[in-house]
Amino acid sequence: MPEKTSASGFAAPSLALALAALLAIGGLLAHRAGAQSPLPTASAEDRALAREIFKELIEINTTDTPAGNVTTATTAMEKRFLDAGFPAEDVRLLGPDPRKQNLVVRLRAAIPTSEKPVLFLCHMDVVQALRSDWSTDPFQSIEKDGYFYGRGTQDMKNSDAALVWTFLKLHREGYKPRRDIILALTADEEGGKFNGAAWLVEHHRDLVDAAYVINPDAGGIELEHGRAIVGDVEATEKVYSDFQITAVNRGGHSSLPRPDNAIYELTTALNKLAAYTFPFEMNEVTRTYFKTMATMETGQTAADMRAVTATPPDEAAAARLSTQAAFNSNFRTTCVATRLAAGHANNALPQTAQAIVNCRIFPGHSPEEIRHQLISIFGDDKLTVKFVSDAGIVTDTAPERKAMVPPAPIAEVFEPLTRLTQAIWPGLPVTPEMENGASDSIYFAQAGIPCYGFSAIALERDDVRAHGRDERLPVDSYWKSLDFFYAFTRALGGE
Repeated sequence: MPEKTSASGFAAPSLALALAALLAIGGLLAHRAGAQSPLPTASAEDRALAREIFKELIEINTTDTPAGNVTTATTAMEKRFLDAGFPAEDVRLLGPDPRKQNLVVRLRAAIPTSEKPVLFLCHMDVVQALRSDWSTDPFQSIEKDGYFYGRGTQDMKNSDAALVWTFLKLHREGYKPRRDIILALTADEEGGKFNGAAWLVEHHRDLVDAAYVINPDAGGIELEHGRAIVGDVEATEKVYSDFQITAVNRGGHSSLPRPDNAIYELTTALNKLAAYTFPFEMNEVTRTYFKTMATMETGQTAADMRAVTATPPDEAAAARLSTQAAFNSNFRTTCVATRLAAGHANNALPQTAQAIVNCRIFPGHSPEEIRHQLISIFGDDKLTVKFVSDAGIVTDTAPERKAMVPPAPIAEVFEPLTRLTQAIWPGLPVTPEMENGASDSIYFAQAGIPCYGFSAIALERDDVRAHGRDERLPVDSYWKSLDFFYAFTRALGGE
């Protein structure tokens, strides 16, 4: 779920207003509600349809590869909506590339209104998965041992399917909201030249213009050994950036090895990066998150969470928490080498060695600032450090753009979100979070449309497999997301 690195800026409120908004979010969400009535659960027939849609999407390869095709998936969903009786003018398939068509579906209000719509934003593309890496076929939907397996089960064909099912069910029931509700199924969030969210905002703003965006590509329920700990709502996110690190050397015959060959120079630099820890940081989102988490944890972990939110923060406590990858990512910028290429022959010293370093940049810092920091960490003027755009274009400098400013909380979003979440997971605290991945929310934020990330998907903290091997989703988690999205969509549309 990478966030794209557009260089364009956007109007930001003052820091004081932004912090006030964050504190309001924390006060509104980070609490325990009283007893909630349980939500009605989807019928066996409804679950069968939702499972069928989920399976169909998983088994369509939507990677940004020659074998992948987003249009195959969006066309399949277009057919479902048209077959269900949605008017053709409310089911729009469009995009700048034949293989990257986006689908925009509109559930019309009962009476035309000047009230802006609600938009659910879901990407249809997935990260590449190799059959040789998996114990199952990544593009075959398999149910076993209480899990659905397949590429996209976590990121994010689960929510794609749940919302397609929700829109179909609401239409079948004759539901008429007080305002239009829109579902956008888009291409190239995970990478590629034709990002659907950006393209729709730029070229078809009328189709996706909304009062606010709900993006299920972020947020959700954290589980610890099956117990729900906290519900996360994305309030801000890191900035995604790729950098190309290149070492060039004169090479030579492999029978005369020298320690200054290109691979040696590159790996020396990457080892320095691996040993480097970016400085500890917090903002109002992460501080609110850890204050909430401290009430749910016990022992040393709870004490450390309280200590890192103190003034000044306890860096020893931060170091202990940082041994857990998810917490570490909440405290700082992270950069890691994700791809390597070197050499031109088995019997020759490498003349060129290259790596891609992927960074998730803490709010307040720009990609260009981090590019300079990488240069400083490597300390080798023979290396080049260049920026790689989402379209694969390599440039000498990186954008100066920084993370999106959190939007002010909207009660009509957070009241039902909190109430319905706690109806499924009684007493669960709901809190703002900083997304350590990233999402297409940035394009709508840049256009001045507030975005809130919440998936209603419950995952174990140590079983996040998005982008990884044997990606899987608990079956029960999918069923609960159906119940949530159905009730939440009705609540936003006006019961």
